[in-house]
Amino acid sequence: MGMVHGGRLVAQALKRHGTSHLFTLCGGHIQSIYDGCLDEGIRVVDVRHEQTAGHAADGWARVTGRPGVCAVTAGPGVTDVVTAVANAQRAGIPLIVIGGAGPKLLCDMGSLQDMDHVALMRPITKWAVQIPETRRIAEYVDAAFRVAQANLPGPVFLEMPLDMLMNFADDAEPATRPLPEPPRPAGDARAIEQAAALLRASERPVFLVGSQLRWSPRRDAVARAAEAFEVPFYLNGMARGALPHDHPGLFSRSRRFALGQSDCVFVFGTPFDFRVDYGRSPTWAEGAKIVQVDLDAAELGRNRRVDVAIDGDSGLVLEQLVAAAGTKKASAWLGAVRADEDRRRSKMLAEIESSESPPNPLRVCAELGKRLRGDDIVVGDGGDFVATAAYVLKLQWPQLWMDPGPLGTLGVGPGYAMAAKLARPEARVVLVYGDGSFGLHAMEFEAMARQNIPVVAVIGNDAGWTQIRRGQVEMYGEQRAVATALEYTRYEKVVEACGGRGFWVERAEQLGPALDEAFACGVPACVNVKIAKSDFRKGAISV
Repeated sequence: MGMVHGGRLVAQALKRHGTSHLFTLCGGHIQSIYDGCLDEGIRVVDVRHEQTAGHAADGWARVTGRPGVCAVTAGPGVTDVVTAVANAQRAGIPLIVIGGAGPKLLCDMGSLQDMDHVALMRPITKWAVQIPETRRIAEYVDAAFRVAQANLPGPVFLEMPLDMLMNFADDAEPATRPLPEPPRPAGDARAIEQAAALLRASERPVFLVGSQLRWSPRRDAVARAAEAFEVPFYLNGMARGALPHDHPGLFSRSRRFALGQSDCVFVFGTPFDFRVDYGRSPTWAEGAKIVQVDLDAAELGRNRRVDVAIDGDSGLVLEQLVAAAGTKKASAWLGAVRADEDRRRSKMLAEIESSESPPNPLRVCAELGKRLRGDDIVVGDGGDFVATAAYVLKLQWPQLWMDPGPLGTLGVGPGYAMAAKLARPEARVVLVYGDGSFGLHAMEFEAMARQNIPVVAVIGNDAGWTQIRRGQVEMYGEQRAVATALEYTRYEKVVEACGGRGFWVERAEQLGPALDEAFACGVPACVNVKIAKSDFRKGAISV
């Protein structure tokens, strides 16, 4: 115990919470935090844009289950990270953002990069606050971790003025302590029994399980529920992989058919938003009973009527439901859904097996899928090509899938991928890119190469922002489709210039060898694939 500067106190507090990596872009206001991290053995990982630092903290949380931490300098450093914070807030991801600030004694006097960061961050965080004095740093960091992980997780912003970080205080053991695990609520017993009664009475039940499962202490409850209930299960977001890809109850392509026919739908940890047509008919069957489970009580019953609302943890409630309902068999219904699933997948097969050049996007994704190992991580950063990959790639835990989520934030890829590789160095990390998304944060490959963070990027290059352009052409015609066309640009050469390896693929027979060499090279690599046009995603416009 002794007197240390505020930056060291920040690092000590972070270390007590298990933080091993701090993601950042340098700035004078936060340099003392770096100094503290060196003393405490926390690796400082620098990026080329603050938005990436925020996405990396987000990605760290998704992989590890614990809040990621980033530090950004004052003014434009904080404004640059806003998009990443908003993305985490919408997706329910726990992360801690430390923002530098000018000295408190010069507040509102026009010091360098002086602005009201707390007011800016308040609408997109669970808690935004300025730490008032050096001696209270540990107290506020502890509170930030508690708030970020409680109930529905989300981002927290801590503003740390320069003079507070430079001042000294005693590093004695603080009065507060990190929680070993964040508390998670089970469902109300009466609501569980009501839900069980609806399941027993239903003839065509469907289960939708979403990203909140990631934060459950009982994530394996999905597998037990799928054994007890022989009914269709659909997994989205961070719930992908909770069932083996060949499980007889797991479906992905037939969801619209199932929702349109179901008489009882169980929705776990995913909102009634654009991804499920806001719970409206005809996507959802008229008169279907709805059981909704969510960590955010304010989300229950939003956008549509529900019959049973349960404020609770997805995994814990699934366990309760299995205990209350016993078993459920809906063989005829399961067979009908399987027939629709098989019909839709058979339509994909011709494109998956196509040997035409340039390669079909489904073929590209299938070739990638053949090479994934059992613990690999796939990051999706794009629109049309990434959505195709989501249907083609067959993943199961400990493999992970991470994508922009409901805010639709392109540019998440490099940050997610860097964090994933650092959090699980034994895993291979694949960044599935649209050619549009690559341009947002391409220089992060320099940060990866310089800091020995090898990831493999696969670009589906169709020379356009296709998810937008397809509908634009249909509505306005080819001649009025502006701002959505790109060129077949040699993006892999950018990665080569940054210290990585690049591969250009135009023919189907080049694809496999390029992927194999990219995985084997041991440095950041980019396989830039000129892909053919496909109608697989035709009509897929989400608003």
